[in-house]
Amino acid sequence: MNLKITIEAGSGVAPFEQLRARISEQARSGALPVGYRLPTVRGLAEELGLAANTVAKAYRALEADGVIETRGRNGTFVAAAGDAAARELAAAAGAFADRAKRLGLSRDAARDAAEAALRAAYE
Repeated sequence: MNLKITIEAGSGVAPFEQLRARISEQARSGALPVGYRLPTVRGLAEELGLAANTVAKAYRALEADGVIETRGRNGTFVAAAGDAAARELAAAAGAFADRAKRLGLSRDAARDAAEAALRAAYE
């Protein structure tokens, strides 16, 4: 199995964000299975023609999202992220609901705000 990533140089999206998004998509879709060992930061940077710091930044963001895990000198692997992502999403949704209630917003107003934020994020 190979990591299939291309970085679009002319894109308005930062290279680290392109890398983060592509690895995340492949991990969540199963194209990169749980336990798949990712290339080293330096190795992937050389392969993609990126600075090592760019790849390291993407890896840190993916680890913070629970998509990958670093096992010290053993390397970096795709994590079982589904459960972690679902827990994080539930916590964020709960925090949003609590905040909306404290602000005195109705359920409909909170739902409308959430829908507007989702539309902005996904469009």
